[in-house]
Amino acid sequence: MTSGSDEEQLAAIKDWWQRNGMPLLLGAVLALVLVFGWQFWQKHQLNQAQNASAVYQQLLNAALEEGEVDIAEVSRLGNVLKSDFAGTHYAQYGSLFVAKVAVETGRLDEAAAELQAIVDKPADKTLDELARQRLARVMAAQDKAEEGLALLDGQAPEAFTASREELRGDLLVQLGRNDEAHAAYSKAKEALSQDAAIGGLQLKLDDLARGEA
Repeated sequence: MTSGSDEEQLAAIKDWWQRNGMPLLLGAVLALVLVFGWQFWQKHQLNQAQNASAVYQQLLNAALEEGEVDIAEVSRLGNVLKSDFAGTHYAQYGSLFVAKVAVETGRLDEAAAELQAIVDKPADKTLDELARQRLARVMAAQDKAEEGLALLDGQAPEAFTASREELRGDLLVQLGRNDEAHAAYSKAKEALSQDAAIGGLQLKLDDLARGEA
């Protein structure tokens, strides 16, 4: 009786293992893979962020260095950010500084290319607006005010309404559309808080008023 019972239990265990053992083993292995995979991914992300931050800081130091800026080094660091950390905030903020240096050294086409890449695929709304406004100014300097104006169509994030409308006014003045420029400057002024500095904006409005007199 006992021997038969043991054999039946052993047979039952073997049958259960054949039916359930492998799925359980695979499930355990998958759980371990997920746990260690998640830990690896988090560590990788942290390392990536730290490395990107270090390169970005080097770029800032190079771009904001007193005296003559090392253009080649700024460009190199910008390319490192774009190739190794593509699409990240660090890469795109880096491109803003690369564009800044390009403008300061008269390389407007290079600046426009850096900024356009951000506008085409921004990491967030703030980067989109910063790049959009700066690209519009570069286009104005390239005698492409109409194209720059087209970049400013639509609604800006609330925090950028004043700066966008003032910029729109500047481009409209460049195009000789003073009535529209006055409206844009007025909208920019309305978007500013009462305690905001509006001296320069008011001067632009006053200049237009004198021109109409």
